[in-house]
Amino acid sequence: MRKIVLLCVGIVALTLICSNVSSEYAKNQKYTLGDYILTFRNYALKEMNRSGIPASIILAQAILESAFGNSTLAIFANNHFGIKCKPDWKGETYPLGNDCYKKYSSALDSYRDHSNHIRSRKWYQNLFSLNIYDYKAWAFGLKQDGYAEDPNYAYSLIALIERYKLHRLDSLYTPADTVIIK
Repeated sequence: MRKIVLLCVGIVALTLICSNVSSEYAKNQKYTLGDYILTFRNYALKEMNRSGIPASIILAQAILESAFGNSTLAIFANNHFGIKCKPDWKGETYPLGNDCYKKYSSALDSYRDHSNHIRSRKWYQNLFSLNIYDYKAWAFGLKQDGYAEDPNYAYSLIALIERYKLHRLDSLYTPADTVIIK
């Protein structure tokens, strides 16, 4: 009888340990770059047609800013663009270092807020006079308008877009679906 009790206790303990390990693994699961593109390309397409921002730019920014979904912000805050909190942000926050970042309930919310952020800031308005199929002009425009501090930001976006042929997504733009976001 004692052996059966010990066996049962051992099985329960092992189950609990495996449960904790598997949930921790799921939380820290790593995307490959290919997996990230396949998983999130539809979000970029949806946002392109909703906002008028090229899907190639959206997806390249998300890849770069979130280490293709593997950054702390992407994993724990669903923040795929490294967008910091501003005084007008009413949602949840995620502190990281000395900075406050927006926390989203889903990755799609992060993609949507990224588009809204670019559409609503006056310093990005000149981007919308650019051809949506000209990802290079968009990349340099974002850099010029102050989106990132990295002097090579535009070149990094372009390299990702060209290496993984993300510009093909832009051909799926449907202008009639574009909604102007205030």
